[in-house]
Amino acid sequence: MQKERVRIAVAGASGLIGSALVRSLTADGHEVVRLVRHAPRGADEVRWEPERGQVDAAGLTGCAAVVNLAGAGVGDRRWTEDYKRRIRDSRVHATAGLARAVASLDEPPRVFVNGSAMGIYGETGERVVDEDAPAGTGFLPELCVEWEAAAAPAGQAGVRTVFTRTGLVVARGGGAWGRLFPLFRAGLGGRMGDGRQYWSFIALHDEVAAIRFLMDRADLSGPFNLTAPEPLTNREITEAMGRVLRRPTLFPVPAPVLRTVLGEMAGDVLGSARVVPKRLLESGFTFAFPGIEDAVRAA
Repeated sequence: MQKERVRIAVAGASGLIGSALVRSLTADGHEVVRLVRHAPRGADEVRWEPERGQVDAAGLTGCAAVVNLAGAGVGDRRWTEDYKRRIRDSRVHATAGLARAVASLDEPPRVFVNGSAMGIYGETGERVVDEDAPAGTGFLPELCVEWEAAAAPAGQAGVRTVFTRTGLVVARGGGAWGRLFPLFRAGLGGRMGDGRQYWSFIALHDEVAAIRFLMDRADLSGPFNLTAPEPLTNREITEAMGRVLRRPTLFPVPAPVLRTVLGEMAGDVLGSARVVPKRLLESGFTFAFPGIEDAVRAA
């Protein structure tokens, strides 16, 4: 779709990844339709109610691709039972409704790209995992399994379906790094826990490029890990942040403090996810910022 100018619908267009994707697509002349909760203000908006799984399917008519990146922020607040329900509903119900809408069209899109997360693998320790690895256990792995399963109506209707199992996105404007950058710039950065846990990261530029690569390749479907080729430990990433930003990294955050502040979510900060993008690399995708220092500088 890089040469052919087409109509593309994006859910979650105001989020970190979604807004970057929209900028990239519009810069190349594509017509982007945003899914919005309010009454549409123009032909470039489609009404939906993600938690209720309701979408104005007519607004998707003529779209060559539908990209779903919607969902309440996993790291935005402490995981109370109510907020975990919101995290789930904003993904599972939204995906199910969008997949049904895609399947109902007389001329459905060529591809349905549905967001997912490397959290599907759970705790991996030092074990390297790719797309063939089974799902882990716990809130995030079980959520991701249900999230991906909700896209089934699109696949059953013959629409090529891709799942982007995204890692920790290195970006200045949001996500985990949106919180890390101010701390490190202030000289308050440091490892978390013992720092031996693996973090699988990806530069925002590469995240967007990978999504577009998967949209364009008609022969690709199923899950793809969107992470840099070489995961690093939290300690290694901390040291790299200090080098790039030229700041000391003397303030480690002890595990008990993280558990007190973050509650259940601390398990995912302290947990290890050594995830590699096997299928993406085998498909010929080239990372522009494969190393952590490259990714931090790009951000």
